[in-house]
Amino acid sequence: MAGLLLRLLCSASLLLATPALVRELSAAEPPPSAVLLRVDGAISPASADYVERGITRAAQEHAAVIVLELDTPGGLDKSMRGIIKAILASPVPVVGYVAPSGSRAASAGTYILYACPIAAMAPATNLGAATPVQLIGNPQQPTAAPVSSSPGNKEPPPAAMPDAETRKTINDAVAYIRALAERRGRNADWAEQAVRDAVSVSAEQALKLHVIDLIATDLPQLLADIDGRRVTTVDGEQVLHTRGVAMETLNPDWRSRFLAVIADPSIAYLLLLIGLGGLLLEGYSPGAILPGVAGAICLLLALYALQMLPVNYAGLALIALGVSLIVAETVVPAYGSLGVGGVVAFVIGSVILMDTSVLGYGISLPLLIGISIAAAMALVGIVWMALRARGQPVVSGREQMLGSIGEAVGDFDRRGTVHVHGERWQAVTQAPLRSGEAVQVTGIDSLILTVKLVPGAMKGES
Repeated sequence: MAGLLLRLLCSASLLLATPALVRELSAAEPPPSAVLLRVDGAISPASADYVERGITRAAQEHAAVIVLELDTPGGLDKSMRGIIKAILASPVPVVGYVAPSGSRAASAGTYILYACPIAAMAPATNLGAATPVQLIGNPQQPTAAPVSSSPGNKEPPPAAMPDAETRKTINDAVAYIRALAERRGRNADWAEQAVRDAVSVSAEQALKLHVIDLIATDLPQLLADIDGRRVTTVDGEQVLHTRGVAMETLNPDWRSRFLAVIADPSIAYLLLLIGLGGLLLEGYSPGAILPGVAGAICLLLALYALQMLPVNYAGLALIALGVSLIVAETVVPAYGSLGVGGVVAFVIGSVILMDTSVLGYGISLPLLIGISIAAAMALVGIVWMALRARGQPVVSGREQMLGSIGEAVGDFDRRGTVHVHGERWQAVTQAPLRSGEAVQVTGIDSLILTVKLVPGAMKGES
């Protein structure tokens, strides 16, 4: 009986203590926060890495929402698709927000905004112009057919059909953005116009056209306005509770900043040239070590950066061929033809290296001009040194021995020993020689010299 009473007392104590324990545990857990990611500038491998890692960290911290603040002119297709995949796979709702006022979400930014469960814009912002950039200025774009000179022809001339590559690229982009629009329940027809006709709209027009969900002046208003909204993520439908939540800004870490530096096309190009130059110097001066180590590191960094960029591999091959031909000019007497071909190949390869017309993702023109001038000057220096060396007397080998003056060692009539260039040689002669007489080398057969007397001169007098 006493044991039963004891168990009942223990059970009652646990029941009374449970609410207090739950309150303490709840108080110990930090309240959910909103994570802010800022993309300011072109969509690049670095910005894609930053957004993907930020979304992963927000999911690990069980954030209430992710705000992706955009101000971008567009960027690389591969990086854009990486960001969109991360948004679609995120268990935390992502709010796309074009801000602050005066910003834009053009080209790739439009696709990213359409992928977000909630799309918002600040006043005086715009989005659109989502036509693939590589098609702008394409000489194979549709052109008007010639107008007939017939006086009765009043119908407008039909437009020429675009080429198959253009149609394929446009249709792929249209299908992609329509799929995103249909997934989020937004205006798919306007999205198609943004791709086909490169149209853009302001924030107010976008709201009327149901391209975005709301306009918010700043982040506090945005969080207050989306509170209570229902969104769908990879984990299913969720209700947002964002009013008054703390805002945590995630800045790019060292890895993203490092990628932003080396993934710049001009930096990657310079790393490639430094790497090739370092390895060449190590080849010319084996054992120097430093050029080889620095060259190998720079070359590997360049290859890592180039595999993230839209590289034309024909351009990369032309650069390698150009460097090889310039190096070959130093060892093959081609009178500059190899070097000139190498400079031409090097310049053409550098120009076509980046296979994109995205703003900011070409190699700087002043850099290309400077490197090309340096390569041409190096070639001129090589040719000048070769011509200068051609006029110098030979200082080694068979040719250096012919015409040399030596001294007879002892008396001999036809075969004996002579002293030439500090060495003793077996020699043959047509006339008798006496010890100390000066002789001149007229021929060489294996290790036997043919010599003749220098009339009226002893070796010391020549």
